[in-house]
Amino acid sequence: MFNGSRKYSPLPSSPSSSRSSSSSSSSSLPAAPRRSPRALQHHSSLLTQYSSLLESYTEGEIRQLISALVERYSQAMNSGGHELPLFPRAGSRRKRARARHKPCALKELEVSVSELGLGYESDETVLFRYCSGTCEAAVRSYDLSLKSMRSKRRIKKEKVRARPCCRPLAYDDDVSFLDAYNRYYTVNELSAKECGCV
Repeated sequence: MFNGSRKYSPLPSSPSSSRSSSSSSSSSLPAAPRRSPRALQHHSSLLTQYSSLLESYTEGEIRQLISALVERYSQAMNSGGHELPLFPRAGSRRKRARARHKPCALKELEVSVSELGLGYESDETVLFRYCSGTCEAAVRSYDLSLKSMRSKRRIKKEKVRARPCCRPLAYDDDVSFLDAYNRYYTVNELSAKECGCV
């Protein structure tokens, strides 16, 4: 498939360098042997390694490998991901940790009324504003004490949260729309107006 014995010649010299070498050839200094650039040597050794590796596979195995890689890539792209690196970079774990700790903020999304899950059939679109993020910085004495009581099993079976939650503090104006049967509806407290850690 690949021929690992391919040799790379050094890059051709520019006209100016050939002129200077011809003028310096008249001097008594011997010309030093030219060395090919390191990048080409590295590239050549990689090609040799991969060609010998791929030559050990049959054509059917190579096709199967390529189809598996293409399928993996398309699954990642369909799930909202980006290109998958062959070798994960150091620090990607830190980036994921930072992404998990984004502060509580108001976000918005344009959706159809049917997608809201309230039981209305309508193709009208609304701007749905919601609260997203973490509230690590808003931990109060109450949260710390509640966490301590739970760890000491003083509070056992009650469902309590020992951490503030990113929730709407105020709601937008009411939303009115026509459904698929031309009936008029108004929904209140649908969209967030202001977010905070509660």
